[in-house]
Amino acid sequence: MNLSDAASVSRIIEMAWEDRTPFEAIEQLYGLNETAVITLMRRELKPSSFRLWRARVHGRKTKHLKLRNPDVSRAYCPTQYKR
Repeated sequence: MNLSDAASVSRIIEMAWEDRTPFEAIEQLYGLNETAVITLMRRELKPSSFRLWRARVHGRKTKHLKLRNPDVSRAYCPTQYKR
């Protein structure tokens, strides 16, 4: 993945902020594991925004497929991408 592509970086940041998008989905689409996503977020966000994001995702079960309830088979809310 080309991290100099602003659209890709923007989409990764958007996916990282989404509660129901697991890190594994980002890795599958962009080849970045959780550690690489954290590094990217630290580099791209303001320090206060990064701290808010880390507090939000730390320990969140929906951000990891292994911790997620098996009844949840989607990565996003059905109303998330409204037309």
